[in-house]
Amino acid sequence: MRKHLIAFVALATTALSALAANPMVELKTNQGEIVVEVFADKAPKSAENFVQYVKDGHYNGTVFHRVIDGFMIQGGGFDTDMKQKSTRAPIENEAKNGLKNERGTLAMARTADPHSASSQFFINLVPNTFLDYPSRDGWGYAVFGKVVKGMDVVDKIGKVATGNRGFHQNVPVEAVVVESARVLEAAAKKAAK
Repeated sequence: MRKHLIAFVALATTALSALAANPMVELKTNQGEIVVEVFADKAPKSAENFVQYVKDGHYNGTVFHRVIDGFMIQGGGFDTDMKQKSTRAPIENEAKNGLKNERGTLAMARTADPHSASSQFFINLVPNTFLDYPSRDGWGYAVFGKVVKGMDVVDKIGKVATGNRGFHQNVPVEAVVVESARVLEAAAKKAAK
């Protein structure tokens, strides 16, 4: 009986950890591939928002439109003509989730309004602790994921030549395009079990 109980507990633990698996997203760019773990467990609203934009195909054909070496790369909102894409309603700021803006983390981009994040995100090239909760504005920038593969690609993007384009600054001279974004099936199947 005790062996059966131990086996049952082990099986239940395995099943629960599979359910809790965080989604993995692949961003295929014209500079290389970036794979991101999305922290659905710690930033559920931001994670769900990002994954839904991925599933909707929103990021396909968008650019990293703001690149600042030694800081971050930002994308998710503009096409190659720097035309802003339409978005869903903004989400609640989850910066109070305990996650930090460390090198390689993804966070929601927003305006001065702390609850204005929609589709745009950025990847930190360095630790940006001044963006952590509670930043100068009392809110911070919500971290919701981390690069698990392709940080060399992120660093490469961080080094591209930039300039001004219209009202935008720090725009790559040659477009850095997200050719496709997708939820990786192995992670999705593992989470569904």
